[in-house]
Amino acid sequence: MLTQAQRNERQRAYRKANGNAYTKKYEKTPSGFLMRVYRNMKSRITGVQKHKSHLYLGKELLSKEEFYEWAASSPMFLVLYQQYVNSGFDRKQAPTVDRKDSSKGYSLDNMEWVTHSVNSSRGAKSKYANPMYS
Repeated sequence: MLTQAQRNERQRAYRKANGNAYTKKYEKTPSGFLMRVYRNMKSRITGVQKHKSHLYLGKELLSKEEFYEWAASSPMFLVLYQQYVNSGFDRKQAPTVDRKDSSKGYSLDNMEWVTHSVNSSRGAKSKYANPMYS
């Protein structure tokens, strides 16, 4: 019987050998896409992603179950996801979760779906509106 560490290592080797083909395919499904979005949100909040950690570290993060329920019941997610698929998976068209108030975390009352392009432009505008960056 393999330990968890051995199973993880075997999985890493398998993914490396096939170029993550299965993972890439799965992440182009709605379920796989949402899994990646939540994992990225969690890694920002917990500090795994060091880039811009001061903007996220320690803030609120809803549970995975709440997130999936919110996303699955969101007509905006479905519309944006279909546009993303129709665009040939153009990253600019990818649905992303924007925090309405960036001083708060990921909670149901502080999240909305927008495209990656819109979210990036909002971030740039708020960065340059902040006197700290002047």
